[in-house]
Amino acid sequence: MISRNDPCFCGSGKKWKKCHYPDKPKPSFEELSRRYLSQYEIILKTPEQIAGIKRACEVTSSILKAVCEKAVAGVTTEELDQYVMELHQKHNAKPAPLGYGDPPYPKSICTSLNDVICHGIPNDVPLKDGDILNIDVSSIVDGYFGDCSAMVCIGDVGEEKRKLVKVTKECLMKSIAVCKPGVMIYEIGNAIEAHAKKHGYSVVNQFVGHGVGIRFHEPPQVPHHYNRVTIPMEQGMTFTIEPMINAGKAEGFIEEENGWIARTIDGKMSAQWEHTICITADGAEILTPFPD
Repeated sequence: MISRNDPCFCGSGKKWKKCHYPDKPKPSFEELSRRYLSQYEIILKTPEQIAGIKRACEVTSSILKAVCEKAVAGVTTEELDQYVMELHQKHNAKPAPLGYGDPPYPKSICTSLNDVICHGIPNDVPLKDGDILNIDVSSIVDGYFGDCSAMVCIGDVGEEKRKLVKVTKECLMKSIAVCKPGVMIYEIGNAIEAHAKKHGYSVVNQFVGHGVGIRFHEPPQVPHHYNRVTIPMEQGMTFTIEPMINAGKAEGFIEEENGWIARTIDGKMSAQWEHTICITADGAEILTPFPD
């Protein structure tokens, strides 16, 4: 949870309230662009790089579609993980999460079930009727990265869970709709939280979207909750938007025994959808189309 006295997301070392609540006139778009692209090492991709990222995203999205179709009652998330490994080999790709981080992530995908916010680790427990499951696939293809996730409803999940899944996807799509050159990063979080709150849900503020393409995680960080990150979008930026929406409180905790799995603090349901997008001359292009 970020407060105004915490360090800012942007990495400046300043406290949030001093970095993003300045008591001075708003600088011009051109000035902000020069400042942030240099200071935070935001990579504006070349046409050649964008072509490579698109290819990686196409492979990632196709793997996500295939594994979502396999996610039914009685199947384990470990079986889904093994299937994803086979699909990566078929596409001559690599799963980006495998071995990533500290401690190293042990699987090729994240499978976040019910009250798991994100980073769920595949296991041998069978899926059952009524579960909601987020499957997060990230792939490396010819050195470029794609990243996306989708929700799967296992059998009859009931109206409350289905609504959470639906509204979370709407949050993502509404936030993408505001993206274009000159728009500030904080507009993404504004769009997400406004829609989530309208339906009585909370937005997880402990995890963010991120730049992606040349590396798995690049600047800028993309908060999904209300914020004041005045980094302007510019043509050639590629990043993920991946809102995590909770039916209860926004806070979560990470399980100490594995260092990865994040759960809601009150045990209520959580949902997430994710796209990789590219900022174009007049808007944003979704690079990772969802399965139906």
